[in-house]
Order: sequence, then C-alpha cells, then structure tokens
Amino acid sequence: MEQRIGSSSQPLKGEPVTGAGFDPAFIPGLTSPVKEEPEDAKPETDDEAETAEAAETAEADAEAPEQDAAAEDEDEADADAGAEKADDAEEADEPAPDGPVFEAADRRARIVADHKGVRLALDDQECEFRWDEIGAVETETARFGKRFTVTVHTPDRRWYPIEIEAKARSDFKRWDEELDAVLDAYFEDSE
Repeated sequence: MEQRIGSSSQPLKGEPVTGAGFDPAFIPGLTSPVKEEPEDAKPETDDEAETAEAAETAEADAEAPEQDAAAEDEDEADADAGAEKADDAEEADEPAPDGPVFEAADRRARIVADHKGVRLALDDQECEFRWDEIGAVETETARFGKRFTVTVHTPDRRWYPIEIEAKARSDFKRWDEELDAVLDAYFEDSE
C-alpha cells in the first residue's frame, strides 16, 4: 500500500496560489502573493506596451514640480540635520573628564564604557546606554576558550550581551579590572 506525504487537497480554481508549498521564494509579509492571470487574458503587444510606457512618462513629467518641492524640503531638513550634527560635534569636542575608560574589541564586536555610558557594537549594529538607563553590568568568562561576555541589564528586565574574543586568556583579568574601575567611577554616581 502506498502512503502519500503532504496534503492531498488542491487549491480551488480561481483562488490565488500562495505559500512556500507552492512557491519556494514566498516569504509571508515580505512578498506579495502571485496573482494568476485569467485564462482569457491576452498577452500585451509591443504597441500597447509603448503606449503604456508613454502614459507613465507623461505622469512622471506632471509630478516633476511636486518632486522639486519635495527635494527642496529635503534640503532644508538636511540643513537642520547638519546643524544638529554640529551641536553634537561641539559636545564631542568637550574634554572628557579625567576618569577611567574601558574599551575592548575584536574583529566583530566592540564595547566602550566611559563617562557617557556603555556602548556596544556588533558588526553593523550598535546600541548605547546612558548610566541612568543601566540596572546592572555583568561579566562572564568562558571556562574554556577565549570569550569574554559583558551583559548590560536594564531596569525593565531586558539584557544585552556581547561577546569579545580575547587574544589571550590573560586579557580577562585586565578587562575585569578596567571595567570595575569604570563602574566604580560612574555607575555608582548615577544611583
């Protein structure tokens, strides 16, 4: 006796065929379902395609003045953003207080803890926590291997771990001491 794997039901005629079972490239939410053309639909000829293209070009030309106004608005927004960046640059130019700084990085990850707070980066993702946003900072070293894990806990019960690969296991002790010095200097002050 034969046993079939999978559904034996077929989609009804006229219903759209969707899902990964029918289209391996289908990703719900990212792609729209493929619409079947009716059987009586005729293929578009070259003349009809050129006419449709000319109509689209005419619509685009009519929208050009609106796009110019939108471009001017974007330029003004860019100028405002430039002014904000200049303000940020002025803040960055302020001398950092003389205090401890912890910084550790490997080929993918990076952590910096200083007077501003804790900044984590992994590949192209970054996050920054001010000292008043941090509930606790936890460190952990791997029993075997060279992974140093720093986890930032927030008061709303979320945590953000990052692993740094050390060049040698001797870096763990130095990193722990540097991070403790930063936490003693800045984290206690904010509470």
